[in-house]
Amino acid sequence: MSNMNVEQVLAQMRTMSIEASSKPVETSGGSDFAAMLKESIDSVNQTQKTSGALSKSFEIGEADVSLAEVMIASQKASVSFQAMLQVRNKLVDAYKDVMNMPM
Repeated sequence: MSNMNVEQVLAQMRTMSIEASSKPVETSGGSDFAAMLKESIDSVNQTQKTSGALSKSFEIGEADVSLAEVMIASQKASVSFQAMLQVRNKLVDAYKDVMNMPM
């Protein structure tokens, strides 16, 4: 490699280093996590409502709702609720661990 190519590469590396250090570092705040958690809970709630509505429609005998759709919606609601329950349990465990840390 010639001396000129080495100098060009070093100059590029220096400019890239300066650009990287001058950019502000983005931090995710607690509100992002809270918003994500709320969206997840709302999604589980919507899945539960949809399952209930399909179940009710099937019970009253609407022709456009099949038993398979009702069962699939019911299972989706159950799985999403169980997943949310496990997330809640992990958050409670983490909170307890943090609270039991010595200061």
